[in-house]
Amino acid sequence: MPDAPDSPLQPDVVLFDLFGVIARHQSAEGKDRLVRTAEVPAAEFWDAYWARRQPYDQGELTGTAYWRQVADSLATHFDEHRIAELIEADTASWSAVDETMVTLVEELAAADRRIALLSNIPEELATYYEEHHHWLKRFPLRAFSCRIGHAKPDPGAYRWCLNALRVEPDRVLFVDDREENIRAAEATGMRGHLFTTRERLREALLP
Repeated sequence: MPDAPDSPLQPDVVLFDLFGVIARHQSAEGKDRLVRTAEVPAAEFWDAYWARRQPYDQGELTGTAYWRQVADSLATHFDEHRIAELIEADTASWSAVDETMVTLVEELAAADRRIALLSNIPEELATYYEEHHHWLKRFPLRAFSCRIGHAKPDPGAYRWCLNALRVEPDRVLFVDDREENIRAAEATGMRGHLFTTRERLREALLP
């Protein structure tokens, strides 16, 4: 028997994370390519990569500025050609999607469920997804961190979505694969679903 409209499993809006839910995390091959392109030790590379990632995700840095900061922290230099290669390799490393989750998104859209997207993502990668993944158009609201100026788990990211969606927080179900992001969403009044498998999420959304 279908859940009643007021059931916790029937929110007005399903707000999806992108990476780790619909898109895949960086591939091992992609990560290896980045390290080879940078020509620095892997451990040092990843420390520098993540230490400066949030300003890049939030749109405070261009791709060029981000990679120059990474180079500075590694006490090395990336010329313009190397930076272009790093941007390309970085984008490629995040480019794979879970086609079964894309299908679920299509099912929800076909059922007239209201869906939205909130993702920590730099401009170059956001542009790539818009150009290559046409299913993104299924999301009337795409809250990319590089364009809204907030990255999860900053409460501002969730508040921005609530203002744009014009719904009460408890009518939004936020789906993410990271507990810290779920907790931050719940602190704003949203409901949270910690993503583990497509099957569990589908059961919750399409009973």
